[in-house]
Amino acid sequence: MHRPTQRGRRGLQAGLVALVLATPLAFVGQAQAADTAGTPVSYATTCTPPASLGLSPIHGTTVSEITVSNTTPKVGDTVTVTYDVTTPAAGNPTAQALPANVVLPTGTVVLGGAQTGTVNVTGTRTNPPVAGNAPFPGFTMTGTFTVTAAGAITLSPSNYNINSNYIISIDIPCNLDTPPAGVSNTVTASPATAPNGRTATDNPSSGAPGAKTTVSGTGFTAGAAITVAGFKGTTATGDATTATADANGAFSAQLTVNDPATTGIIAFEGTAYDATKAAPPVTYTVVPVTPPGGASQKLNSSVKSGTLSMTQAGDTVTMTPVDFGTGGSSTGSLNAVTVKDYRGGASGWSLTGSNTAFVGPGGSTLPAGNLSWKPACSTTTGSPSTCAAGSAGAVGTAGATLASTPAAALTGGQFSATADLSLNVPAFTAPGDYSSTLTLTLA
Repeated sequence: MHRPTQRGRRGLQAGLVALVLATPLAFVGQAQAADTAGTPVSYATTCTPPASLGLSPIHGTTVSEITVSNTTPKVGDTVTVTYDVTTPAAGNPTAQALPANVVLPTGTVVLGGAQTGTVNVTGTRTNPPVAGNAPFPGFTMTGTFTVTAAGAITLSPSNYNINSNYIISIDIPCNLDTPPAGVSNTVTASPATAPNGRTATDNPSSGAPGAKTTVSGTGFTAGAAITVAGFKGTTATGDATTATADANGAFSAQLTVNDPATTGIIAFEGTAYDATKAAPPVTYTVVPVTPPGGASQKLNSSVKSGTLSMTQAGDTVTMTPVDFGTGGSSTGSLNAVTVKDYRGGASGWSLTGSNTAFVGPGGSTLPAGNLSWKPACSTTTGSPSTCAAGSAGAVGTAGATLASTPAAALTGGQFSATADLSLNVPAFTAPGDYSSTLTLTLA
Protein backbone atom coordinates (compact mmCIF):
# COMPACT_ATOMS: atom_id res chain seq x y z
CA MET A 1 0.00 0.00 0.00
CA HIS A 2 1.14 3.57 -0.63
CA ARG A 3 1.71 5.20 2.71
CA PRO A 4 0.50 8.78 3.15
CA THR A 5 3.14 11.48 3.70
CA GLN A 6 3.23 14.53 5.91
CA ARG A 7 3.40 16.69 2.79
CA GLY A 8 -0.10 15.67 1.62
CA ARG A 9 -2.62 17.87 3.47
CA ARG A 10 -6.32 17.60 2.65
CA GLY A 11 -9.51 18.68 4.39
CA LEU A 12 -11.12 15.91 6.46
CA GLN A 13 -14.72 16.99 7.09
CA ALA A 14 -16.72 19.78 8.68
CA GLY A 15 -15.43 20.39 12.18
CA LEU A 16 -11.91 19.04 11.45
CA VAL A 17 -9.22 21.59 10.66
CA ALA A 18 -6.83 19.38 8.65
CA LEU A 19 -5.64 15.81 8.34
CA VAL A 20 -2.12 14.82 7.31
CA LEU A 21 -1.40 11.11 6.94
CA ALA A 22 2.16 10.12 7.83
CA THR A 23 4.29 7.04 7.45
CA PRO A 24 5.33 5.49 10.78
CA LEU A 25 8.87 6.23 11.95
CA ALA A 26 11.30 3.46 12.86
CA PHE A 27 12.68 3.36 16.40
CA VAL A 28 16.12 4.95 16.62
CA GLY A 29 18.74 2.23 17.00
CA GLN A 30 16.27 -0.54 16.19
CA ALA A 31 18.20 -3.81 15.71
CA GLN A 32 18.14 -5.43 12.27
CA ALA A 33 17.37 -9.14 12.21
CA ALA A 34 19.75 -11.50 10.45
CA ASP A 35 18.66 -13.13 7.20
CA THR A 36 16.55 -16.23 7.85
CA ALA A 37 16.56 -19.06 5.34
CA GLY A 38 13.38 -20.93 4.51
CA THR A 39 12.50 -24.48 3.56
CA PRO A 40 13.67 -25.82 0.17
CA VAL A 41 10.73 -26.32 -2.23
CA SER A 42 10.59 -28.52 -5.35
CA TYR A 43 8.07 -27.95 -8.16
CA ALA A 44 7.52 -29.13 -11.72
CA THR A 45 8.44 -26.41 -14.21
CA THR A 46 8.28 -25.95 -17.98
CA CYS A 47 10.90 -23.69 -19.58
CA THR A 48 10.16 -22.56 -23.14
CA PRO A 49 13.00 -21.46 -25.47
CA PRO A 50 12.10 -18.91 -28.19
CA ALA A 51 10.08 -20.43 -31.03
CA SER A 52 12.61 -19.01 -33.49
CA LEU A 53 15.17 -21.53 -32.25
CA GLY A 54 12.94 -24.45 -33.20
CA LEU A 55 13.60 -26.12 -29.83
CA SER A 56 11.13 -28.09 -27.75
CA PRO A 57 10.04 -26.93 -24.28
CA ILE A 58 12.12 -28.19 -21.37
CA HIS A 59 10.22 -30.04 -18.65
CA GLY A 60 12.02 -30.36 -15.33
CA THR A 61 11.99 -29.77 -11.59
CA THR A 62 13.07 -26.55 -9.92
CA VAL A 63 14.46 -26.61 -6.38
CA SER A 64 14.59 -23.26 -4.61
CA GLU A 65 14.51 -21.56 -1.22
CA ILE A 66 13.24 -18.18 0.01
CA THR A 67 15.31 -16.20 2.53
CA VAL A 68 14.00 -13.08 4.31
CA SER A 69 15.85 -10.32 6.11
CA ASN A 70 13.35 -10.18 8.99
CA THR A 71 10.81 -12.80 10.11
CA THR A 72 9.17 -10.51 12.70
CA PRO A 73 8.70 -7.11 11.03
CA LYS A 74 6.24 -4.42 11.98
CA VAL A 75 3.66 -2.96 9.64
CA GLY A 76 5.49 -0.36 7.54
CA ASP A 77 8.85 -2.18 7.63
CA THR A 78 10.63 -3.16 4.41
CA VAL A 79 11.62 -6.84 4.11
CA THR A 80 14.33 -8.02 1.70
CA VAL A 81 13.44 -11.28 -0.08
CA THR A 82 16.03 -13.59 -1.64
CA TYR A 83 14.83 -16.21 -4.17
CA ASP A 84 17.66 -18.76 -4.35
CA VAL A 85 17.25 -21.28 -7.20
CA THR A 86 19.64 -24.10 -6.36
CA THR A 87 18.49 -26.36 -9.23
CA PRO A 88 17.00 -24.65 -12.31
CA ALA A 89 14.65 -26.72 -14.48
CA ALA A 90 16.30 -25.52 -17.70
CA GLY A 91 19.75 -25.85 -19.18
CA ASN A 92 21.55 -24.22 -22.09
CA PRO A 93 19.16 -25.25 -24.93
CA THR A 94 21.77 -24.93 -27.69
CA ALA A 95 25.14 -26.51 -28.50
CA GLN A 96 26.70 -23.02 -28.30
CA ALA A 97 28.65 -22.57 -25.06
CA LEU A 98 27.85 -19.47 -23.02
CA PRO A 99 30.71 -17.45 -21.49
CA ALA A 100 30.70 -16.13 -17.95
CA ASN A 101 28.51 -13.19 -16.88
CA VAL A 102 25.91 -13.24 -19.70
CA VAL A 103 22.92 -14.82 -17.90
CA LEU A 104 20.43 -12.63 -15.99
CA PRO A 105 17.65 -14.28 -13.92
CA THR A 106 14.45 -12.46 -12.88
CA GLY A 107 11.34 -13.81 -11.18
CA THR A 108 8.53 -13.37 -8.69
CA VAL A 109 7.73 -14.48 -5.16
CA VAL A 110 4.06 -14.86 -4.17
CA LEU A 111 2.80 -13.46 -0.84
CA GLY A 112 -0.12 -15.09 0.94
CA GLY A 113 -1.91 -15.10 4.27
CA ALA A 114 -2.27 -11.72 5.97
CA GLN A 115 -0.85 -9.88 2.93
CA THR A 116 -1.26 -10.96 -0.69
CA GLY A 117 0.56 -9.93 -3.85
CA THR A 118 3.87 -10.57 -5.58
CA VAL A 119 7.46 -9.48 -5.05
CA ASN A 120 9.59 -8.87 -8.15
CA VAL A 121 13.13 -10.21 -7.72
CA THR A 122 16.19 -9.74 -9.92
CA GLY A 123 19.61 -11.37 -10.07
CA THR A 124 22.89 -10.28 -11.66
CA ARG A 125 24.91 -11.42 -14.67
CA THR A 126 27.48 -13.32 -12.62
CA ASN A 127 27.19 -16.85 -14.01
CA PRO A 128 30.16 -19.17 -14.58
CA PRO A 129 30.67 -20.43 -18.18
CA VAL A 130 27.92 -22.82 -19.32
CA ALA A 131 28.82 -25.54 -21.84
CA GLY A 132 26.54 -26.29 -24.78
CA ASN A 133 23.45 -28.29 -23.76
CA ALA A 134 24.67 -28.27 -20.15
CA PRO A 135 22.47 -27.51 -17.11
CA PHE A 136 22.29 -23.89 -15.98
CA PRO A 137 24.05 -23.30 -12.65
CA GLY A 138 22.02 -22.10 -9.67
CA PHE A 139 21.33 -18.40 -9.26
CA THR A 140 20.03 -15.89 -6.71
CA MET A 141 17.48 -13.08 -7.13
CA THR A 142 16.51 -10.40 -4.60
CA GLY A 143 13.72 -7.86 -4.11
CA THR A 144 11.82 -6.07 -1.33
CA PHE A 145 8.28 -5.54 -0.15
CA THR A 146 6.69 -3.25 2.43
CA VAL A 147 4.62 -4.90 5.14
CA THR A 148 1.07 -3.52 5.05
CA ALA A 149 -0.82 -5.94 7.30
CA ALA A 150 -0.25 -7.61 10.65
CA GLY A 151 -0.26 -11.41 10.86
CA ALA A 152 1.45 -14.38 9.22
CA ILE A 153 2.60 -13.64 5.65
CA THR A 154 3.71 -16.65 3.60
CA LEU A 155 6.27 -16.54 0.77
CA SER A 156 6.27 -19.05 -2.10
CA PRO A 157 8.57 -19.22 -5.15
CA SER A 158 6.90 -18.57 -8.51
CA ASN A 159 7.79 -18.19 -12.19
CA TYR A 160 11.24 -17.04 -13.28
CA ASN A 161 12.96 -16.02 -16.52
CA ILE A 162 16.50 -16.73 -17.73
CA ASN A 163 17.93 -14.14 -20.15
CA SER A 164 21.15 -14.57 -22.11
CA ASN A 165 22.64 -11.58 -23.94
CA TYR A 166 25.46 -13.49 -25.63
CA ILE A 167 25.49 -12.62 -29.38
CA ILE A 168 21.69 -12.12 -29.29
CA SER A 169 19.27 -11.61 -26.42
CA ILE A 170 17.30 -14.78 -25.61
CA ASP A 171 14.63 -15.18 -22.92
CA ILE A 172 13.69 -18.59 -21.54
CA PRO A 173 10.57 -18.18 -19.33
CA CYS A 174 10.15 -20.97 -16.77
CA ASN A 175 6.59 -21.35 -15.45
CA LEU A 176 5.19 -23.59 -12.74
CA ASP A 177 3.21 -26.52 -14.15
CA THR A 178 0.78 -26.46 -11.22
CA PRO A 179 0.88 -23.20 -9.24
CA PRO A 180 1.18 -22.29 -6.51
CA ALA A 181 4.44 -23.80 -5.27
CA GLY A 182 4.79 -24.74 -1.61
CA VAL A 183 5.48 -22.19 1.11
CA SER A 184 9.22 -21.73 1.66
CA ASN A 185 9.20 -19.04 4.37
CA THR A 186 6.82 -17.13 6.64
CA VAL A 187 7.10 -13.75 8.35
CA THR A 188 4.87 -12.76 11.24
CA ALA A 189 4.16 -9.04 11.19
CA SER A 190 3.02 -7.03 14.20
CA PRO A 191 1.18 -3.68 14.20
CA ALA A 192 3.39 -0.63 13.85
CA THR A 193 4.18 1.35 16.97
CA ALA A 194 4.73 5.09 16.69
CA PRO A 195 7.69 6.68 18.54
CA ASN A 196 5.10 8.18 20.85
CA GLY A 197 3.89 4.69 21.84
CA ARG A 198 0.44 5.01 20.26
CA THR A 199 -0.96 2.02 18.36
CA ALA A 200 -4.19 1.29 16.49
CA THR A 201 -5.84 -1.80 15.03
CA ASP A 202 -8.97 -2.40 12.97
CA ASN A 203 -11.19 -5.48 13.06
CA PRO A 204 -12.22 -6.49 10.52
CA SER A 205 -9.69 -4.95 8.12
CA SER A 206 -11.99 -5.31 5.09
CA GLY A 207 -15.67 -5.17 4.20
CA ALA A 208 -18.29 -4.10 1.67
CA PRO A 209 -19.09 -0.40 1.21
CA GLY A 210 -21.08 0.75 4.24
CA ALA A 211 -19.67 -1.95 6.55
CA LYS A 212 -18.50 -1.14 10.07
CA THR A 213 -15.09 -1.87 11.55
CA THR A 214 -14.02 -1.59 15.18
CA VAL A 215 -10.92 0.59 15.59
CA SER A 216 -9.08 0.19 18.90
CA GLY A 217 -6.05 2.06 20.19
CA THR A 218 -3.64 2.24 23.11
CA GLY A 219 -1.01 4.66 24.38
CA PHE A 220 -3.11 7.82 23.95
CA THR A 221 -3.48 10.63 26.50
CA ALA A 222 -6.05 9.73 29.16
CA GLY A 223 -9.35 11.49 28.51
CA ALA A 224 -8.24 12.85 25.12
CA ALA A 225 -10.74 13.24 22.26
CA ILE A 226 -9.74 10.82 19.47
CA THR A 227 -10.54 11.27 15.77
CA VAL A 228 -10.82 8.09 13.73
CA ALA A 229 -10.93 8.61 9.95
CA GLY A 230 -10.57 6.78 6.68
CA PHE A 231 -8.17 7.77 3.90
CA LYS A 232 -7.39 6.82 0.29
CA GLY A 233 -3.82 7.33 -0.87
CA THR A 234 -2.88 10.65 0.71
CA THR A 235 -6.41 12.08 0.77
CA ALA A 236 -8.88 11.87 3.65
CA THR A 237 -12.35 10.52 2.94
CA GLY A 238 -15.61 11.71 4.51
CA ASP A 239 -15.71 8.62 6.76
CA ALA A 240 -14.91 9.68 10.33
CA THR A 241 -15.99 9.26 13.92
CA THR A 242 -14.77 10.26 17.38
CA ALA A 243 -14.04 8.54 20.69
CA THR A 244 -12.60 9.38 24.10
CA ALA A 245 -9.52 7.70 25.54
CA ASP A 246 -10.10 6.07 28.93
CA ALA A 247 -7.98 6.48 32.04
CA ASN A 248 -5.43 4.06 30.61
CA GLY A 249 -5.17 5.85 27.26
CA ALA A 250 -7.16 3.20 25.37
CA PHE A 251 -10.19 3.69 23.14
CA SER A 252 -12.54 1.72 20.90
CA ALA A 253 -14.80 3.14 18.18
CA GLN A 254 -16.91 1.88 15.32
CA LEU A 255 -16.21 3.47 11.95
CA THR A 256 -18.56 3.09 8.98
CA VAL A 257 -16.50 2.90 5.78
CA ASN A 258 -18.53 4.10 2.79
CA ASP A 259 -15.89 5.26 0.31
CA PRO A 260 -14.99 2.29 -1.96
CA ALA A 261 -11.52 3.74 -2.57
CA THR A 262 -10.54 3.62 1.12
CA THR A 263 -7.08 2.13 1.68
CA GLY A 264 -6.58 2.72 5.42
CA ILE A 265 -7.65 4.23 8.73
CA ILE A 266 -5.88 6.78 10.94
CA ALA A 267 -6.41 7.64 14.65
CA PHE A 268 -5.11 10.80 16.32
CA GLU A 269 -5.82 13.11 19.27
CA GLY A 270 -7.89 16.24 18.62
CA THR A 271 -9.44 17.46 15.39
CA ALA A 272 -6.22 18.38 13.55
CA TYR A 273 -3.66 15.75 12.71
CA ASP A 274 -0.40 15.88 14.67
CA ALA A 275 2.15 13.08 14.07
CA THR A 276 3.29 13.29 17.69
CA LYS A 277 -0.24 12.45 18.85
CA ALA A 278 -1.20 9.87 16.20
CA ALA A 279 -0.91 6.15 15.78
CA PRO A 280 0.54 4.76 12.52
CA PRO A 281 -2.13 4.17 9.82
CA VAL A 282 -3.69 0.71 9.55
CA THR A 283 -4.81 -0.86 6.27
CA TYR A 284 -8.43 -1.35 5.29
CA THR A 285 -9.76 -2.87 2.05
CA VAL A 286 -13.21 -2.21 0.64
CA VAL A 287 -14.53 -5.37 -1.04
CA PRO A 288 -16.66 -4.65 -4.15
CA VAL A 289 -20.22 -5.96 -4.04
CA THR A 290 -21.61 -7.77 -7.08
CA PRO A 291 -25.20 -6.73 -7.82
CA PRO A 292 -27.81 -9.53 -7.61
CA GLY A 293 -28.35 -11.51 -10.77
CA GLY A 294 -24.81 -11.49 -12.13
CA ALA A 295 -21.35 -12.71 -11.26
CA SER A 296 -18.31 -13.76 -13.19
CA GLN A 297 -15.33 -16.00 -12.62
CA LYS A 298 -12.08 -15.97 -14.55
CA LEU A 299 -11.19 -19.45 -15.81
CA ASN A 300 -7.53 -20.17 -16.49
CA SER A 301 -6.31 -23.15 -18.46
CA SER A 302 -3.18 -23.97 -20.46
CA VAL A 303 -2.00 -26.03 -23.40
CA LYS A 304 1.38 -27.68 -22.95
CA SER A 305 3.65 -28.07 -25.94
CA GLY A 306 5.22 -31.45 -26.72
CA THR A 307 7.94 -32.79 -29.00
CA LEU A 308 8.67 -33.69 -32.62
CA SER A 309 8.79 -37.50 -33.02
CA MET A 310 8.31 -40.34 -35.50
CA THR A 311 7.43 -44.03 -35.47
CA GLN A 312 7.37 -46.60 -38.28
CA ALA A 313 5.06 -49.53 -38.99
CA GLY A 314 7.95 -51.98 -39.45
CA ASP A 315 11.69 -52.25 -40.00
CA THR A 316 11.88 -54.70 -42.93
CA VAL A 317 10.70 -54.38 -46.55
CA THR A 318 10.68 -57.52 -48.77
CA MET A 319 10.93 -56.45 -52.40
CA THR A 320 9.87 -58.48 -55.46
CA PRO A 321 12.50 -60.82 -56.99
CA VAL A 322 13.90 -60.45 -60.54
CA ASP A 323 15.26 -63.14 -62.89
CA PHE A 324 18.94 -63.72 -63.63
CA GLY A 325 19.63 -62.88 -67.25
CA THR A 326 16.59 -60.63 -67.44
CA GLY A 327 16.98 -58.17 -64.57
CA GLY A 328 14.62 -55.24 -64.18
CA SER A 329 12.95 -53.50 -61.25
CA SER A 330 12.66 -55.06 -57.81
CA THR A 331 9.79 -53.20 -56.16
CA GLY A 332 8.29 -52.74 -52.71
CA SER A 333 6.61 -50.23 -50.38
CA LEU A 334 8.30 -48.36 -47.56
CA ASN A 335 6.71 -49.09 -44.19
CA ALA A 336 4.54 -46.11 -43.26
CA VAL A 337 6.25 -43.52 -41.05
CA THR A 338 4.08 -41.50 -38.64
CA VAL A 339 5.38 -38.03 -37.78
CA LYS A 340 3.92 -36.23 -34.74
CA ASP A 341 4.76 -32.54 -34.46
CA TYR A 342 3.31 -31.58 -31.08
CA ARG A 343 5.63 -28.61 -30.42
CA GLY A 344 3.01 -26.01 -31.23
CA GLY A 345 5.59 -23.47 -32.37
CA ALA A 346 6.50 -21.86 -35.67
CA SER A 347 9.07 -24.36 -36.98
CA GLY A 348 8.58 -26.83 -39.79
CA TRP A 349 10.23 -30.23 -40.20
CA SER A 350 11.89 -32.40 -42.88
CA LEU A 351 12.05 -36.20 -43.12
CA THR A 352 14.91 -37.45 -45.31
CA GLY A 353 16.27 -40.87 -46.24
CA SER A 354 19.54 -42.34 -47.50
CA ASN A 355 20.63 -45.93 -48.15
CA THR A 356 23.75 -48.01 -48.34
CA ALA A 357 24.83 -50.25 -51.23
CA PHE A 358 22.98 -53.56 -51.63
CA VAL A 359 25.31 -56.38 -50.58
CA GLY A 360 24.74 -59.89 -51.94
CA PRO A 361 26.44 -63.31 -52.00
CA GLY A 362 30.20 -63.53 -52.31
CA GLY A 363 30.61 -59.80 -51.90
CA SER A 364 28.44 -58.96 -54.89
CA THR A 365 26.97 -55.45 -54.63
CA LEU A 366 24.47 -53.16 -56.29
CA PRO A 367 25.16 -49.41 -56.06
CA ALA A 368 23.13 -47.46 -53.48
CA GLY A 369 22.05 -45.10 -56.24
CA ASN A 370 20.16 -47.93 -57.98
CA LEU A 371 17.37 -47.43 -55.42
CA SER A 372 14.73 -44.86 -56.26
CA TRP A 373 11.44 -43.95 -54.63
CA LYS A 374 8.16 -42.15 -55.26
CA PRO A 375 7.15 -40.51 -51.92
CA ALA A 376 3.60 -39.91 -50.68
CA CYS A 377 2.40 -38.06 -47.55
CA SER A 378 -1.00 -37.50 -45.90
CA THR A 379 -2.08 -35.09 -43.15
CA THR A 380 -4.43 -35.92 -40.27
CA THR A 381 -7.57 -33.75 -40.32
CA GLY A 382 -7.31 -30.71 -38.06
CA SER A 383 -3.52 -30.40 -38.21
CA PRO A 384 -2.29 -26.78 -38.49
CA SER A 385 0.36 -27.83 -41.04
CA THR A 386 0.03 -29.76 -44.30
CA CYS A 387 2.83 -32.12 -45.30
CA ALA A 388 4.32 -32.22 -48.80
CA ALA A 389 5.78 -35.37 -50.35
CA GLY A 390 9.35 -35.27 -51.62
CA SER A 391 10.23 -35.61 -55.30
CA ALA A 392 10.42 -38.96 -57.05
CA GLY A 393 13.96 -40.05 -57.91
CA ALA A 394 17.10 -41.75 -56.66
CA VAL A 395 17.80 -42.13 -52.98
CA GLY A 396 21.37 -43.41 -52.54
CA THR A 397 23.99 -42.25 -50.11
CA ALA A 398 23.36 -38.59 -50.97
CA GLY A 399 19.81 -38.99 -49.68
CA ALA A 400 16.49 -37.45 -50.65
CA THR A 401 13.44 -35.89 -48.99
CA LEU A 402 10.54 -38.18 -48.13
CA ALA A 403 8.21 -35.48 -46.70
CA SER A 404 8.28 -32.04 -45.09
CA THR A 405 6.24 -29.11 -43.74
CA PRO A 406 7.25 -25.43 -43.91
CA ALA A 407 7.64 -22.97 -41.03
CA ALA A 408 4.58 -20.82 -40.29
CA ALA A 409 3.00 -18.73 -37.55
CA LEU A 410 1.60 -21.95 -36.00
CA THR A 411 2.76 -25.40 -37.08
CA GLY A 412 2.12 -28.95 -35.95
CA GLY A 413 -0.05 -31.98 -36.46
CA GLN A 414 0.16 -35.67 -37.31
CA PHE A 415 1.30 -37.00 -40.69
CA SER A 416 1.86 -40.33 -42.48
CA ALA A 417 4.64 -40.75 -45.06
CA THR A 418 5.48 -43.70 -47.29
CA ALA A 419 7.01 -44.37 -50.73
CA ASP A 420 6.96 -46.83 -53.61
CA LEU A 421 10.45 -48.35 -53.85
CA SER A 422 12.20 -49.56 -57.00
CA LEU A 423 15.66 -51.14 -57.24
CA ASN A 424 17.27 -51.30 -60.70
CA VAL A 425 18.84 -54.80 -61.02
CA PRO A 426 21.11 -55.40 -64.06
CA ALA A 427 20.33 -58.49 -66.20
CA PHE A 428 23.20 -60.70 -65.14
CA THR A 429 23.46 -59.80 -61.48
CA ALA A 430 24.70 -62.79 -59.45
CA PRO A 431 21.78 -64.76 -57.97
CA GLY A 432 21.14 -64.48 -54.22
CA ASP A 433 19.68 -62.19 -51.57
CA TYR A 434 20.76 -58.54 -51.47
CA SER A 435 20.32 -56.19 -48.51
CA SER A 436 20.71 -52.47 -47.87
CA THR A 437 19.99 -50.22 -44.89
CA LEU A 438 17.68 -47.23 -45.46
CA THR A 439 18.12 -44.60 -42.75
CA LEU A 440 15.36 -42.02 -42.08
CA THR A 441 16.23 -38.74 -40.37
CA LEU A 442 13.65 -36.31 -38.91
CA ALA A 443 14.77 -32.75 -38.25
